[in-house]
Amino acid sequence: MDPPGPRLTGRKVRLRPPEPADLPILFGWYLDPERVSPFDRYALDSLEGLAGSVASAPGDPASLAPRFVVEPLAGGPIVGCVGHFTSHPVLTFIELWYLIGEPRARGSGFGSDAVATLVGHLFATTPVERIAATSDVENAGSYTLLERLGFRREGTFRSALYHHARWHDVVIYGVTRAEWAARPPSPG
Repeated sequence: MDPPGPRLTGRKVRLRPPEPADLPILFGWYLDPERVSPFDRYALDSLEGLAGSVASAPGDPASLAPRFVVEPLAGGPIVGCVGHFTSHPVLTFIELWYLIGEPRARGSGFGSDAVATLVGHLFATTPVERIAATSDVENAGSYTLLERLGFRREGTFRSALYHHARWHDVVIYGVTRAEWAARPPSPG
């Protein structure tokens, strides 16, 4: 039986809820400092913990667990995952995150298409007026992806993320519903 949740199709990728067979792949990416780091940190202690987080995510708007895996439309294994969460108890916006965990798939447009597909879905299915994302200031690939999609750099959280034995600045990006609707179509 398929996990509950929508299946979304972009120009290059399909987003679907993680299945049990995906979890060891996701867990392996999170444990490999070359795939997730040096730009982020994840606190996953066990495969069972990841499975529990993924299972509870649909009912928890603040969950940081992967909500979708990224599959190339052309076929083959999953190449990444994406998620979204509400990060503030008062301000009304959704924050998203993304990971292309398969290094050979980076630079292929899968990440851009996955993020664009997720943003379109969120604007189509929620009343939110703003979607945000953050990126380590040193992760040019991540913030360039956001800029290509029409996200605007809105500011910097200085010394906001501690990993790899030092504090990192994090840039904040956002796009409003009106900006998303007015942007040119993503190249595909």
